[in-house]
Parts: sequence; C-alpha cells; structure tokens
Amino acid sequence: MPVTTAKPKAENLLLNLICNVGLPTAIMSWGSGDQLLGPKAGLLVALIFPLAYGVYDFIRRRRMNFISIIGFSSVLISGGFGLMNLDGFWFAVKEGALPALIGIAVLASMKAKAPLVHEMLYNPQVIDVERVEIALNERGMQPEFQRLMRAASYLLAASFLLSAALNYGCARLIIRSAPGTEMFNQELARMHWVSLLGISIPSMAMMMYALWRLLKGLQVATGLTLDQILKSPPPKNIEPPKDDAAA
Repeated sequence: MPVTTAKPKAENLLLNLICNVGLPTAIMSWGSGDQLLGPKAGLLVALIFPLAYGVYDFIRRRRMNFISIIGFSSVLISGGFGLMNLDGFWFAVKEGALPALIGIAVLASMKAKAPLVHEMLYNPQVIDVERVEIALNERGMQPEFQRLMRAASYLLAASFLLSAALNYGCARLIIRSAPGTEMFNQELARMHWVSLLGISIPSMAMMMYALWRLLKGLQVATGLTLDQILKSPPPKNIEPPKDDAAA
C-alpha cells in the first residue's frame, strides 16, 4: 500500500498578525490604563494572545514555524522585561538582539544540511523545488545553485542586521518612561508599531530583493520560466455538468 504524506496546512497570515501584533499592541496602547486593566494586568493579558496563537498553530499544523517563534518570543520577552521593571535600555538591547541573532543564525546555517535560507526563501510552499532540482541536475548546474544560495543567505542576513540596528536606535528614542506605568506600556506599543511599519519595510524590501535575485538566477540556471519555478496552486475540483436529459 503506498504511503501518502499529508502536506502541512498553510498558515493563516492575517490571524498571525492579529494575535501576535495587533491585539497585544492594542491592549498595551489602550487597555493598560488605571481605568481599565492597569499596566501589569494589561501586559499579562496582551501576552495571552501570542501564547494562545502559538499553541493553536502548532496543534493545527503540527510543525514549528521559525518566524512565528521569533515573533512570539519578542512579545514574551517584552512582557517579561516589563514585569521585572527593567529600564528602556534593556528593551533596546532586546529589540536589536533578536533580528541580529536571526541574521547570525542565517550565516551560521549556510553549511548545515537545512540552511535557514531554504525555510525563508527557497521554500517548497512557494517554489516548485522538485522541478527545479530535476532541471539543475539535468543541466549540471548544482555549483551555480550553491552560489545563488550563498548570495541569497548574505542578503538575507544583511536584512536582519539592518533591522537590528534600526530597532535598537528607535527603541532608545521611544522608550523613556519608567517600567510599570501606563506611559511605559504605551511607549512599548508605539515601539511595536514603529518596528512593524517603519523598520520592517526596509528589511522586507531587502528580503524581496534577495528573493528576486534568487528567482532570476534560478531561471538562468534551470532554463525554466518564472511560472514553472513558482509553485502552482492545486487545481480545483470541478464537477462535470449534469445531463438533465439523462433518464
């Protein structure tokens, strides 16, 4: 009997953003005042949503998502720092350290069996990896493929290191109030929004450039078109029209 391997379910990106960024930020911005939850209770309630989403997503898809783990860890560490009443310097260190660690991990994994660039850019949910590998082997272009992956890894790591520097600088400018106060939670929420909108955009632009360079290189190395390289969505099951005249 043939063994079938079920493909992992696709992650709900909108739900991810709502639970890991939107709701925690909204609660810290508007729900942590003394009239509502209070600074510490607001911080604890804000942490419930990324924790619940992390558990839900793991149960649903049965796989660990590297990017989701980083996002969850960021909110969790921020909450822990706030409850320990650490000053703004440590939040700036945390904001810079997490993307810096990802960038270093990308570089360190380049010689590993499963480099992180495969998870982030050369992902089988986006790229038809099987077709690309066949074309590369037929044309003897595996050395060129390895060169492309090295270049993509360097660009990907650079995007995270840029994010680390921007995160640290913005955190030092924004977080000024004493921990455990309503103003501190609002500044922390503002930092999340700035990180999401003002800092993520340049970093994402670099990641998209790295992906564009990789796809262009794959087209040359494999002789495939972009449509052939990218993963096609599964065909929808279309029921044949019913024959009303049939008895």
